[in-house]
Amino acid sequence: MEAVELEVAGRTVRVSNPDKVFFTRRGETKLDLIDYYLAVGDAMMPVVAGRPTMLQRFPDGASGKNFFQKRVPKGAPEWLQTTTVATPNGTTSEAVVLADLAHVVWAAQMGSLCFHVWPYPAAQPEIADELRIDLDPHGAITFDDVRWAALRVREFLDELGIRSWVKTTGSKGLHVYVRLVPEWDSYQVRACAVALARELERRFSTRLTAAWWKEERGDRVFIDFNQNAPHKTVFGAWSVRPRVGAQVSMPIEWDDVDDVDPQDITIATAPGLLDANGDAWHDYGAAGERLDALLALHERDMAAGLMDAPWPPVYPKQPNEPPRVAPSRARKTDGDEASA
Repeated sequence: MEAVELEVAGRTVRVSNPDKVFFTRRGETKLDLIDYYLAVGDAMMPVVAGRPTMLQRFPDGASGKNFFQKRVPKGAPEWLQTTTVATPNGTTSEAVVLADLAHVVWAAQMGSLCFHVWPYPAAQPEIADELRIDLDPHGAITFDDVRWAALRVREFLDELGIRSWVKTTGSKGLHVYVRLVPEWDSYQVRACAVALARELERRFSTRLTAAWWKEERGDRVFIDFNQNAPHKTVFGAWSVRPRVGAQVSMPIEWDDVDDVDPQDITIATAPGLLDANGDAWHDYGAAGERLDALLALHERDMAAGLMDAPWPPVYPKQPNEPPRVAPSRARKTDGDEASA
């Protein structure tokens, strides 16, 4: 099929090789991917609009090689909005801003199946206006365990008077989001996520954990607080996973958590589910929750003598962070020193 031109958000976007197969399970093409984003665009844009995103390009579709493109490629249209962002190691680049649906379609035309979104609007890079909790299976953990964990996160946030939203990850987990008033930076938001994880571990120590080191988690769901570290991107709402089945990270209602099967939510089914059930996050973009209660928990933990939780290895050593070494390795080192 020859290239086609689409009119999107007042822009003309040229789509080359529209019939190129991107997802092999059902044979969906590049144009099918773009049609999906057009179908869910009204629900997607209030969540991601105005945010920088990292391009992860799959020139040959979900089964092929991929690469992260930190900089907008040469030849990009003049109307493309960009902003300077930093990766966790401090490298800066010009990233695409998802200013409107035309930017989404342009990125999909470039082979970007999905969007790794920054936790702040491009206009306010010093402010993080989302708290994000990632819950994924590992080891013997099942999706039923993840469902249970997500509901405990919601109940705790409800107890603090903080409203939360949930979405599938497009893979095997769930993401819990809180949309914030624009008042705190990423360090403060991460501190709140650490406090949340630690408090839930205290309450449900046999099933939930705040342990960063995998060897300490056992068969417990890890409440991943480090998704809130500065400059950390998270797989965006409505993004399509690079899987042969084209699964989607779809916002859902809390009442549907016990019934949802993330493997069934794909570019083939998600638009119909959206039409039938409505947008579960229809009021997310206008929301604004406060973190005062979680900040108070963080301050209580610090006053009790707790150190900060470990940071990912790509970040510089942080103040009040414990030694960045796995506990088993630390014990071995201590034992070797004692026997010397």
